[in-house]
Amino acid sequence: MTWVLDLDGVVWLGDEPIAGSAEAVARLRAAGETVLFATNNSSAVVGDQEAKLARFGIAAEGGVLTSAMAGAALVEPGQRVLVCGGPGVVEALEQRGAVPVRDETDVDALMVGFHRDFDYERLRLAAEAVRRGARFIATNDDATYPTPEGPIPGGGAIAAAIAYAVGRPPEVAGKPHQPMADLARALSGDGVAGGIMVGDRPETDGAFAHTLGYRFGLVLSGVVGPDDLPVDPAPDVVAADLASLVTDVLDGGSRRSA
Repeated sequence: MTWVLDLDGVVWLGDEPIAGSAEAVARLRAAGETVLFATNNSSAVVGDQEAKLARFGIAAEGGVLTSAMAGAALVEPGQRVLVCGGPGVVEALEQRGAVPVRDETDVDALMVGFHRDFDYERLRLAAEAVRRGARFIATNDDATYPTPEGPIPGGGAIAAAIAYAVGRPPEVAGKPHQPMADLARALSGDGVAGGIMVGDRPETDGAFAHTLGYRFGLVLSGVVGPDDLPVDPAPDVVAADLASLVTDVLDGGSRRSA
């Protein structure tokens, strides 16, 4: 069976690992399960994500998929793309063979993702590019991003500002949308049938489970806490964290609780 694990709020919070996550991944692999890591964080480059997992005791080379990768799959090699995002977007576009630019508006597409230096000038350039005919792509539409100090505005908040300025929504590549599901299927190599999606955000991870045709495992170590239950979509299994959820599924079979 394939397990697709969210990162922020499931494996770590900010720069702190969530207790038991490395042991849980090791147990899944020892049981013969396939483990992939799917994140809507488009800011970091994939190598940094893999290195961070390695620091926390999880080998993940070639097993990380990001919303930047899903977004880059929507453009064609050679196309010019205005980047309103972080280094992960630039990396994904370059690997696709597209040409990322920062300060030009005569482009084929605009790609928007989480970044901390978003300002009015970046908003102006992005809006101008869309008005000039650029394809409007958002790596994700998450309103918030989890940190140890609590949620902060996410990439979806930035995309929403641009959407409001231009009067139309973007195409969204990341979870729970189809481009990310297509990427997961390609990376898994097994059609991702009969799997489980583990996440902390029902509207994103739960909906992504439905897109994949997976069960949804909800952990309460990120955005959603016990006081937020029940949630929609309803999870197939709820646990305090990844370690507890893996124990529930492997030892007792998935059971719905909300």
